[in-house]
Amino acid sequence: MDCCTWRGVDCDIAGRVIGLHLSNESISGGIDNSTGLFGLQNLQSLNLAFNSFHKAQIPSRLANLANLSHLNLSYAGFGGKIPIAILSMTRVVTLDLSFNYLLSGPLSDFPQNNSIQTLLLCVTNLSGKLPDSIGNLKMAQSLLFMSKSLNYLDLSQNVFTGGISSTDWELLQDLVYVDLGFNSLNGSIPSSLFALPSLQHLRLLNNQFEGQIPEFLKASSSVLETLDLQGNRLEGHFPMTIFELKNLQFLVLSSNKFNGTVQLDMIGRLGNLTEFDLSFNNLAVNVSTSFSSFPPQISKLKLASCKLVSIPNLKNQPNQIGELDLSDNQISGEIPNWIWEVVDGNLNLSQNSLVGFQEPYSVLNLNLLDLHSNRLSEKIPLSPPMARFVDYSNNSFTSSIPDDIGNIAPSMKLFSVLNNKLTGIIPESLCNATFLQALDLSSNNFSGRIPTCLIERGENLGVLKVGRNNLYGIIPDRFPGNCGLQTLSMNSNQLEGLVPKSLTNCTMLEVLDLGNNKINDAFPCWLKNVSSLHVLVLRSNKFYGNIGCLEYDVFWPKLQIIDLASNNFTGRIPRKGLTTWKAMMVDEQKVQPQLEHLQYEILATNPLYCQDTVMVTMKNQEVELVKILTLFTSIDLSSNNFQGPIPEELGLFKSLIVLNLSHNAFTGSIPSSIGNLRQLESMDLPMNNLCRHIPTQLASLNFLSVLNLSYNHLVGRIPISTQLQSFSPTSFEGNEGLCGHPLMKSCTNSNKLPIPAPSNESDPFAPSSSNEFDWQFSIVIGVGFGTGFVAVVAPLIFSDKVNLRSYYFLCLVPSLPRSMKST
Repeated sequence: MDCCTWRGVDCDIAGRVIGLHLSNESISGGIDNSTGLFGLQNLQSLNLAFNSFHKAQIPSRLANLANLSHLNLSYAGFGGKIPIAILSMTRVVTLDLSFNYLLSGPLSDFPQNNSIQTLLLCVTNLSGKLPDSIGNLKMAQSLLFMSKSLNYLDLSQNVFTGGISSTDWELLQDLVYVDLGFNSLNGSIPSSLFALPSLQHLRLLNNQFEGQIPEFLKASSSVLETLDLQGNRLEGHFPMTIFELKNLQFLVLSSNKFNGTVQLDMIGRLGNLTEFDLSFNNLAVNVSTSFSSFPPQISKLKLASCKLVSIPNLKNQPNQIGELDLSDNQISGEIPNWIWEVVDGNLNLSQNSLVGFQEPYSVLNLNLLDLHSNRLSEKIPLSPPMARFVDYSNNSFTSSIPDDIGNIAPSMKLFSVLNNKLTGIIPESLCNATFLQALDLSSNNFSGRIPTCLIERGENLGVLKVGRNNLYGIIPDRFPGNCGLQTLSMNSNQLEGLVPKSLTNCTMLEVLDLGNNKINDAFPCWLKNVSSLHVLVLRSNKFYGNIGCLEYDVFWPKLQIIDLASNNFTGRIPRKGLTTWKAMMVDEQKVQPQLEHLQYEILATNPLYCQDTVMVTMKNQEVELVKILTLFTSIDLSSNNFQGPIPEELGLFKSLIVLNLSHNAFTGSIPSSIGNLRQLESMDLPMNNLCRHIPTQLASLNFLSVLNLSYNHLVGRIPISTQLQSFSPTSFEGNEGLCGHPLMKSCTNSNKLPIPAPSNESDPFAPSSSNEFDWQFSIVIGVGFGTGFVAVVAPLIFSDKVNLRSYYFLCLVPSLPRSMKST
């Protein structure tokens, strides 16, 4: 069979294979050395893009194909290092290795005699410094999108580090496009880069460049169209020479450290400008009274956090603006009614001091309307018919939500009225917004029942938050089989009944907060099937019984916050179940590079998220975590009737920050393993039946700022450390056997004696090998109760001289009545 007739095979007139175009052919595995591919010595073009080579390394033998000029291995799943031989191929004109996320290691040197015209290395995992030999790419015509008519350099979205020298760029006189964005490059930006005569597009965003921007030279100022330096550490006064770049279309300098004052009317000099972004610097932008319009083509204007005191007058703008962001400024007064006609896409006026809407107004054709954190009051404006993202949170609206809101805005994806003063019931018409992904009605005065239709929503709804209202009734047990919820927050209402078992259908659930209600149920053991859970809050309800089911087949590897406080739970803490909470065991040093917040992504093409929040009791105060870091971990089991010893397994939770076991019936000693919790900031163990010495290991908890061990049966000297002695005496009060600073009670010879702990929990009366164990106490081990108990033990209890030993005896006999223990 003539292979030249096969799909994807090109042959010359002599019947020799010169091209293989096998992209998107579901090829998997690796490229075996024995394959006939390496025998095609006349092959000029090889395209294996969009296949699945499963981390296989790029074969260095490809360099033996002497006539190969075009090699495309993009999106193919290759991993490992790029073979030096591949970058040294002298005949290759086009080399595309982009979007191979597992390619790693440094970039090797480019030979002086290379012929590369198209080099695509973007979106891999290459690291290290950019090689100085990058200047040898003199023949480069296109390093992006395979366009030979342009000269591009794209090394974006890798892990390149270090600085870039000025000599690297002086030899690349024909470059029109430079993209080094999303790396870790640092140092100053070389002036030679700004002097390239043909440079039209310069993108250095999201690196760590610092210092000032070099002055623009005339050679580049005549042709530069894109300048994107956002997300660096650039500083100094705003370079006014930028306003001499007459062809500039995109100017993005946000999230740097520029200072000084910019007169907004200077923007009129850039007649071709379509996008202008100075947000989040230390700049002050002044708007003169004579300012009337921006360049006519402008479609994005972003001046967030620029100390603006008024909205620039865009009333006479000839064309509509697709995105206007004036958030985080000092703008007061009313929102002008002309703004609804000028902006036809995204409008962000959040975090200002706006008080109302200029009448008459008609909100039309908006995609995003963000007015959160202002002073808006009275009637909530009707959601715009075409708006998909609406945020009215943190204002003072006092009306109810319009009954037909779901019919007015059927395409709405986000609706937030968090923290207002809204009243009435939750409209069932919200269920008609079939694209709704996030609904936040928290912290208002809504009453009535939760609409069942909201519970029945399928995979679209990811966030449902109705906490801190006056809702009552039961939670409908109607969560569907295709439940897509990631966050469910119903805390601080008057909900009762049971936890719906259909919640087990919500297999992507990350945050479940049912705290501060009237739910009367046993522990929902079936939640163990929701392995995605990060946060579980059931505090201040009427839950009862033990949580022994956590001992078996529980797998919560991502759990970081659990709050079961103020219920009626009993029994012991399951030790085996604790060992499945892997997220609490990770060292901070390993978590820090991956630090992120729990959030629900609503719009992938725009940084729009719905942040998860939760109330936690930390350092004796109830605190709302507005952004739940994946680093934050907390365990609160306080105010229940948990019994038995505190599990040693708690010492595995190296990232734990808050531990509250107060107001329970725990017995035994404080586990010495708690000394492993080096990130612990708050530990509450008061009002239990804990005994024996305070472990000396607690002295190593350097971050501890809240400690309460009061009202237990602890004995002996308080371990000496800078940290423990800094606490108030109230942290240790109610332990009559304790002595030493910060208590006023000094340690005598009798209470200095080291009394040994039992050798194991199952045998609390196990003998000790300590030579200092008092003979009076040792008698108790062999004495039965009854007459012998009164004769031998009573003198120990009521003798001041052996008070410390009596506490140890009470600790070892946990079955004694609490009245006798307190005597």
